[in-house]
Formats: sequence, C-alpha cells, structure tokens
Amino acid sequence: MNDLLDGSIQATRLIFSLDSALYEIIWLSLYVAGIALAFSAIVGIPLGAALGLKRFIGRRFVMALLYTGMGFPPVVIGLFVYLMFSRSGPVGALGWLFTPRAMIIAQTIISFPLVAGFTMAAVMGVDPNLRRQLLALGATGWQATLAVLVEARIGVIVSIIAGFGAIISEVGAVMLVGGNIENKTRTLTTAIVLETRKGNFELAIALGIILLLLTFLTNVAMLRLQGRE
Repeated sequence: MNDLLDGSIQATRLIFSLDSALYEIIWLSLYVAGIALAFSAIVGIPLGAALGLKRFIGRRFVMALLYTGMGFPPVVIGLFVYLMFSRSGPVGALGWLFTPRAMIIAQTIISFPLVAGFTMAAVMGVDPNLRRQLLALGATGWQATLAVLVEARIGVIVSIIAGFGAIISEVGAVMLVGGNIENKTRTLTTAIVLETRKGNFELAIALGIILLLLTFLTNVAMLRLQGRE
C-alpha cells in the first residue's frame, strides 16, 4: 500500500516536473501506438464492413483467420517481425529492427484483427434492410455502406478503443523488435519492466499510473467524439 501511495506521489511529481526523458517516453509510446492504430483502422474498418455486408467465396475462411488473429499471442507476432527484419531475414536490408518502424509494424499486426473483427460484428448487428432500402432509393454502394457504418458507429468506436488498448499496453512484441533502447525505442510499458527488474518499484508504479491515465484520457476523448457525432 505504501509503494502504491509513494508511486502515486512520484507520478504526480514526474508529470509536473516536465522531465524531458519521461515526456520523450510518453511521446514515443503515443506516436507508435497512434500510427499503428491509424494503419489498422484504414485497413481494418473497410475489411470489417466488407465481411459484415458481403457474401463471397472464402468469406468463412477469412473470418476464421480474423478470429485467430484476435487471439494470437502478441509475443509470437513480435518474434515473426523480429525474424523478418533481422539481418538474415527477408527484409533485413532495410535496417528497421530496433527502430520505431519495426514497433509500428508489430503493433499494427496486433491491433488490425481487433479493429476489423469488432467492426464486422458491429456491421452485422445493423438491420440488413437498411442497406437494401438505401440502394432501392438510389444510393450508391459506397453511400449505403457509409450509412451502415454510421449506424454502427458505436461498435466501430469500440473496435478502435480495443485496438488502442491492445497496443498501448503491449510489452513482449515491442521489447523484441524495439530492444528497449534508451532515447530511441523505450516506451512506457518497456520502461515499467526495466524499472521493476531494477527493483525501482516506486518509479515503475509511477510509470504505470501515467500509462493508465493516458489510456483513460484517450478513451474519454474517443467517447466524446462519438457523442458529438
């Protein structure tokens, strides 16, 4: 209990001290997670909508792959990305291993199935007659699909939140492909692991509280955006 209280006090001090190292870690965490989430949403939302609305050969197979991806161990994804970008890997010549780029790729792979899967479930929950009526009234296929997505916007927002939550809290994959290098690839989660191993529990708790606070504020912002829409 004392460690938690001391960690809360230290977290407050760290936030208001404008410590450059701390804010660099926070910025990198949000930067990597934000870009990975953007890529996941750009591809995952249209794919989820297509799976929810269309019937085509191989649809069940694609859905099975998507459901598998939703439960895939993140550390295995990190291992896959590591092997891909290692010196002997197929794209090792790019030199992206132990850089934020490799971290973004790993986190995109982790969050993409969640965004697509929850979007698909939200779209399938919309009355199918809505799209038929819009098409009958002269709407194009894109316009009808967009209207369905607007109707399912709560589920789409949930898919984005789920994707963000999965990657902002990820440790194993990020540590594998990023290397937890100070001033280069260290995020809040990997910094917490490092400080815990060093026995610096107060700082680890402080970083954990900051991570929870950032996640809470981001989710509140998304929900407020949903309410305005």
